[in-house]
Amino acid sequence: QVQLVESGGGLVQPGGSLRLSCVASGTIFRVDDMAWYRQAPGKERESVATIASGGITSYAASVKGRFTISRDNTKNTLYLQMNSLKPEDTAVYYCNTELWSPIGRGMQYWGKGTLVTVSS
Repeated sequence: QVQLVESGGGLVQPGGSLRLSCVASGTIFRVDDMAWYRQAPGKERESVATIASGGITSYAASVKGRFTISRDNTKNTLYLQMNSLKPEDTAVYYCNTELWSPIGRGMQYWGKGTLVTVSS
């Protein structure tokens, strides 16, 4: 059974940094696109950043220049380096990936999320 587990969230002051990680485990044949989403209190879940298997990245306008998404294909691990954090970055951050497993091809999986709180 495939699982995604995020880590690295916490409380940080405005202007600070955090690095999120997401590990995909289980029987995995191939990992395609990987992405970070976030959901702030009272708001809908939104895309933060995406990285293709070949390394091409895209970012939401609100985080461009402050966040960096990366991946380690040898470890099926996704990262999000978050710098210059702002209070409006406060949210639960979710890992999302499309992968191939014994269950099927190109299936979407979600982690349970990690909370990031930006506050003084």
